[in-house]
Amino acid sequence: MLVRFIPSNIFSDLTGARPTSIIAVVIFGILFGLAALLVAKEDEEKGRMIVSFVDTMQAIIMKLVRMIMLLTPYGILALMTKVVAGSNGQDILNLFTFIIASYVAIAIMFVIHALLLRLNGVNVTDYFKKVWPVLTFAFSSRSSAATIPLNVETQVDELGVPQSVANLSATFGATIGQNGCAGIYPAMLATMIAPSMGIDPLAPMFILSLIGIVAISSFGVAGVGGGATFAALVVLPAMGFPIALVALLISIEPLIDMARTALNVNGAMTAGVITGRILGGGPDADKPKGAQPVTSE
Repeated sequence: MLVRFIPSNIFSDLTGARPTSIIAVVIFGILFGLAALLVAKEDEEKGRMIVSFVDTMQAIIMKLVRMIMLLTPYGILALMTKVVAGSNGQDILNLFTFIIASYVAIAIMFVIHALLLRLNGVNVTDYFKKVWPVLTFAFSSRSSAATIPLNVETQVDELGVPQSVANLSATFGATIGQNGCAGIYPAMLATMIAPSMGIDPLAPMFILSLIGIVAISSFGVAGVGGGATFAALVVLPAMGFPIALVALLISIEPLIDMARTALNVNGAMTAGVITGRILGGGPDADKPKGAQPVTSE
């Protein structure tokens, strides 16, 4: 399985020729990025050209994402209409059961975040009071990327996290380590499908494989609405599972995506706060005047 993740022909993988093509492209992207950084370090002129190219491509891709997001509500309405028209009452009840199960899983992950903060001496109540505006914005916008400015501002001004740590945790958290979109959702789908494929979802090897694939696939998940669907489309083929369930659940996906996005953002802020405390608050120059770290218990 690990060998299948390595691209032998990047152009072939760009066409989606293999079930693990997306993960292979992500791995190639990481290696390509490291090589670009080394080139930029050796040659300043080429470094400026690389940065200009990346900035231009990012602007184009984000414009494309916004264009697609403008059409998303109409697509979701069509999918929901199709599901309601072609399903009986029991099927719709099962979909609502999945929504409840997803919110329970998300709530458990929030508790885990709180425990991590508490173990690092953070006053959990004080923390959640300060980050509540960020979480509500993430919940309503369904976009980790759109929440980055508010995320960084809250970490620095309200939680006393050094600017450099806040920048890193907020930007990384928008694409890597998304507990909700790249973690819980594809893992739930894989666990649901496993018994129908004759696989025990509680088998240690299945769990370890799933954790590894979910971790790697999270590197390529965009911090925009619907990112969890993309994550599922990466994880399920890599596990050798069909993706039909993703199409069925996409009609209710926005109802879950709001809470998942809030969880993603909270995970990024939790990482920032804990990292800041481990590093001893970071350099004083990074802290704005008047910023107070989150209180300890």
